[in-house]
Amino acid sequence: MSNWKIKTSLFLNYFVFAILLNSVGTVILLVQKSFDVSKSQVAILEPFKDLSIAIVSFLVTSYITKIGYKRAMLIALGFVTVVCFIMPFTSSLIMVELLFAAIGSSFALIKMSAFGSIGLVTKDEKEHISFMNFLEAFFGVGIVVSYFIFPLFIDSNNEASKSWLNVYYLLGSISLLAFVLLLVAPLDESAAKVPASENFASDFFKMFTLFTHPLVIAFILCAFFYVLLEQSIMSWLPTFNNDVLKLNKILSIQMASILAASIALGRFLAGIVLKHLNWIAVMISCLVLAGGLVYFSMPVIQHFIDSYTGSGITQLKDVPLIAFVFPLIGLLLAPIYPAINSVILSSLPKPKHGLMSGLIILFSALGGSAGSLITGNIFQHYGGKTAFYFSLIPIGILIAGLFLFNRLHNKSKATAVKV
Repeated sequence: MSNWKIKTSLFLNYFVFAILLNSVGTVILLVQKSFDVSKSQVAILEPFKDLSIAIVSFLVTSYITKIGYKRAMLIALGFVTVVCFIMPFTSSLIMVELLFAAIGSSFALIKMSAFGSIGLVTKDEKEHISFMNFLEAFFGVGIVVSYFIFPLFIDSNNEASKSWLNVYYLLGSISLLAFVLLLVAPLDESAAKVPASENFASDFFKMFTLFTHPLVIAFILCAFFYVLLEQSIMSWLPTFNNDVLKLNKILSIQMASILAASIALGRFLAGIVLKHLNWIAVMISCLVLAGGLVYFSMPVIQHFIDSYTGSGITQLKDVPLIAFVFPLIGLLLAPIYPAINSVILSSLPKPKHGLMSGLIILFSALGGSAGSLITGNIFQHYGGKTAFYFSLIPIGILIAGLFLFNRLHNKSKATAVKV
């Protein structure tokens, strides 16, 4: 397989940051217990992560091809490795916030560089969409792993224990391994280089001209509401399991892995299916089914709430069936984000991929922050069931947005519009 070294490196980079980024749901639960803070207070962890991603991507996106994709990823991996090794020596909510800010800043470089690199190692739109889904599937594998790594360091006999911070020794070591692998992986970036006559100001202005194109605006709408939807569920599912379904802390985290596993499986299957089927038909079908799952799951959850009289669930055999079924929404949501990313990127010339990647990351981060903050506040004031019912709104907006995006994409292909 051509370019196998850099492809393997991209997989491992995504794996590392999948664990770090998507531990936010687990950490939200653990911080509530360890630092005795409210749901609305701890909801700020998602914005610390996502707004760092947004700010760095906004500042760097017009300069990423000049830094170089490989060099930017090495900087990110090196930085996050150092931060992880420092983390066990700290013990405060502020340091956890700064940790996620560091992770978010580093991931902005990783994601911009990875998205730009995919266009360099794939031949056409179908291969681009397929590889993007496989890469995102591996990201999902990392998320699943995170739900089982953290419980290994939790003291189940002491709710306030901060022993879970020691997990960052392990995560720092994995990040260091990813750094070394990337260092020895070759990547030809010549096709992505901008003309030598262009400068930073010129590139920065071009990012805004890209943003004004109708196809890009439609894409941004879809990306924003997809990530808002995904993160509103993923970040709060461990807390939902703990507060609403009455699972203990460790079971709450481990059961949330079903969502991550279903996302990984969904993207792996999409990497195969989307080689043969029309992407928009698959996306709309998935969203309709996801909306149905939410609509019919919530009454079942309410019935459990009304009928449960125990003090808490500590064994897997006692976990209610709905705790296994609802997270399967990830299987239906999984193909959407990598598919729309791939469609917009493959519609642009390769030198524009770095700029477009920055916009993808910027608005995805804003969507993630909005989703977590909204869900956290609804959760605190109206309960977990209402908070998850909220997901029907972005699902409806996404369906409309995808129809618009597909229409503009087809029009752009037919008229060969240059952006």
